[in-house]
Amino acid sequence: MKKLNVDVAVIGGGTAGLASYRAAKEHTDSVVLIEGGKFGTTCARVGCMPSKLLIAAAESAHNAQHTAPFGVFVDGDVRIDGQKVMQRIRDERDRFVGFVVDAVDGIPDQDKLIGKATFISETELQIDDHTLLTAKRIVIATGSRPAYPAVWNDLGDNLIINDDVFNWTDLPKSIAVFGPGVIGLELGQSLHRLGVEVLMFGMGGQVGPFTDPEVMAYAQKIFSEEFYLDADSTVKEMIQKEGNVQITYIDKQGIEQVKIVEYVLAATGRRPNIDNLGLDNITIENDSRGVPIADPFTMQTSVPTIFIAGDASNQIPLLHEAADQGKIAGSNAGVYPNIRVGLRRSSIAAVFTDPQIAMVGLSRKQVMEKLGSCGCFETGAVSFEDQGRSRVMLKNKGLLHIYAEQGTGRLLGAEMIGPQAEHLAHLLAWAHQNRMTISQMLDMPFYHPVIEEGVRTALRDLNAKLRLGSAMISECMECGPGC
Repeated sequence: MKKLNVDVAVIGGGTAGLASYRAAKEHTDSVVLIEGGKFGTTCARVGCMPSKLLIAAAESAHNAQHTAPFGVFVDGDVRIDGQKVMQRIRDERDRFVGFVVDAVDGIPDQDKLIGKATFISETELQIDDHTLLTAKRIVIATGSRPAYPAVWNDLGDNLIINDDVFNWTDLPKSIAVFGPGVIGLELGQSLHRLGVEVLMFGMGGQVGPFTDPEVMAYAQKIFSEEFYLDADSTVKEMIQKEGNVQITYIDKQGIEQVKIVEYVLAATGRRPNIDNLGLDNITIENDSRGVPIADPFTMQTSVPTIFIAGDASNQIPLLHEAADQGKIAGSNAGVYPNIRVGLRRSSIAAVFTDPQIAMVGLSRKQVMEKLGSCGCFETGAVSFEDQGRSRVMLKNKGLLHIYAEQGTGRLLGAEMIGPQAEHLAHLLAWAHQNRMTISQMLDMPFYHPVIEEGVRTALRDLNAKLRLGSAMISECMECGPGC
């Protein structure tokens, strides 16, 4: 068995791992990157990029089918060629992955190890059966994988995860989606708009990432109007039948239904890839899921020489978060023991449904945990149903809630569903990171007519509730003439 000694070993060649490798290399040349599967990020291969390609096709189909309200009529039916839809998705997906692979190809061969890493001790890793690696510091960046009940494996090839969708050569006729979270909503709505019959089932009433009950209820109503969605479902049985899946469930009217679908999509969450690393061979503090706990500002675990980053950590599983965490972990592994606090940005998340979903800063649940006992916060609200620019575009569905602290008037966070929420979220995230007050935000320019005027409406509503400004006299002047 080959033996190697390095300063820093990074386990995982995804977004966090590559960021860790590059950051560590700024401080030492003795760095090795270990990958047990294919190089290339979850985002490029099976996540944010291919899903957005599917969403783009779905938006095109939906827009073509809904021109009549503008007085524009398309003769004949809109035809969706599933094979061409999926061909473009695969081609563009491979192109995005190619960029990542090219970056990996630029890493010197001596800095790459292919194989599964297992902890032997806090400083020793065995790579398959070919290498024993001793590293002074180690970064865990092994990513995550879909998680679902093991009994679903009885469905065989009819059970799929989001990874499988992007390898299709054609669109199916029907699918049952389990999990109306980020992945389930994006894929489920897109497939519905591309002509696939979609049934979506959830548990406990949760829809999307929301913690604000009013915003979540609005989202459930909007999506339920477009396709079948039961966020608190009772599914009695799922069995394979003649190459398909037969689902027996109680519908929202309490009536037992039996439906046949081609596939069941498990979108019930993801789990960190840390269970096969041999962590039981070392003494490290874990959370309730068995994931190593890390300081969010240094990414250092309870073992001072071990760091963790990205989806493998107990923190936010988003690409930009993985990149930031990877940079912090790799840099600190490189400069250890002189570790430093890294830049952590305000939380921002988006779901690319229609209407879009976004979360900024503290969620309502976090605000309640922090200030709920004293009632020291207020909520500003705006509906996009009467917002001027939204109505012009017939994109007038949505609800925005913004939270601020009593006394200081400082922005705490926001939850929203609405048109172009991805852009509204960025404005709010920048304000949150700069610790702006609601009054300061209202001093910023707002053009007319733009959807951002809806943010101003919510801010003025919030400012009045904080008793830092007067109540709105004319909502029309806030949402824009024509509301």
